[in-house]
Amino acid sequence: MTETVEPAVSGVEIVLDSVTKRYSGQRDPAVADVSMTIPAGETVVLVGPSGCGKTTTMRMINRLIEPSSGTITIGGQDAAAVNPDRLRRGIGYSIQQAGLFPHLTVAKNVATVPGLIGWDRKRIGDRVDEMLDLVGLDPGTFRDRYPRQLSGGQQQRVGVARALAADPPVLLMDEPFGAVDPITRGLLQDELLRLQAELRKTIVFVTHDFNEAVKLGDRIAVLGDRSRILQYDTPGAILAEPADATVAGFVGADAALKQLTLTRVEDVELGACATAVETDSVESLRTALAGSGKDFGLVLDEQRRPLRWVTLPQLERAPSLRDAGTPVGEGVSLRSTLQEALEALLAESTANAVVTGRRGVYAGLITIDTLVAHLSAIRTHTGNGSA
Repeated sequence: MTETVEPAVSGVEIVLDSVTKRYSGQRDPAVADVSMTIPAGETVVLVGPSGCGKTTTMRMINRLIEPSSGTITIGGQDAAAVNPDRLRRGIGYSIQQAGLFPHLTVAKNVATVPGLIGWDRKRIGDRVDEMLDLVGLDPGTFRDRYPRQLSGGQQQRVGVARALAADPPVLLMDEPFGAVDPITRGLLQDELLRLQAELRKTIVFVTHDFNEAVKLGDRIAVLGDRSRILQYDTPGAILAEPADATVAGFVGADAALKQLTLTRVEDVELGACATAVETDSVESLRTALAGSGKDFGLVLDEQRRPLRWVTLPQLERAPSLRDAGTPVGEGVSLRSTLQEALEALLAESTANAVVTGRRGVYAGLITIDTLVAHLSAIRTHTGNGSA
């Protein structure tokens, strides 16, 4: 059996020690005496209501906002002792609506920081192509486009590529997916999880969406007024034991269903069905379907991406697989959560949701029975009948 090798951590530890921000003319500080340690290679999510100071706290890390008092160390170095421009060039920064320069091509946007720190032209060009491929955008297609020629989701992917282009150990993300539709948002979250599993950066992520915090965070800091830390723990610990009534309000009444957010589709056993590429013969899929024990199968394209559900009666009437079946609805990726899988299952008449891997390749099926078994296991583990 081959042992799985974890990728090396490329992030560094961040420590906030009694960090405060005061603005002149205001009696109370915007951020008051915040202390926390953000472990190297982890994603820490700051979640709280609008105006609580979470974005101000994050921006003090790269000194876009200067702290009034306290210290912030990044990789053991006092951030206040580093030239602000040099500090920011070593920290990736991704914001809502991407913040791309509209007059620059995608390639030039991604190349911004490598160019500022003096990389040569060939190294920059290679890095641009590498980063676009990393975030799932074909360099040949997207390199020379302008931001206005991209969808919102594509712009956010370019924004992440730009933030990571100079290989910074730290990535700050300020509600980066807040301006896109729910389906695209879920896909971008999945992409970030995939990237983090590969890169192991230290990520500080700001959101007001607790579900997003549970999905993305290794740890969550639930913040109250002036960034007072109400609870700082793993998502599972916060869901199981909220520290007070305010945190419980963030968790909500559906804590059991939120437990589904803690497990990825790739962590459960997937089912399968008969499949065929649409250029195959109808007879080949009919034979496979007859011996599968299921009354449905899947037609895939030549890249093995799911196209259509198909049944035996539909195959009887179809002259070719290009004409057979009904379109596959909303599926999930291997990096999706079981909560997202539940939402997809509710929209499918087959009570099965298609699961895809990288670049949309078919990976298997997930069913309601899988989710019920998982929730039952949680209840058994907690020993009190409620998750």
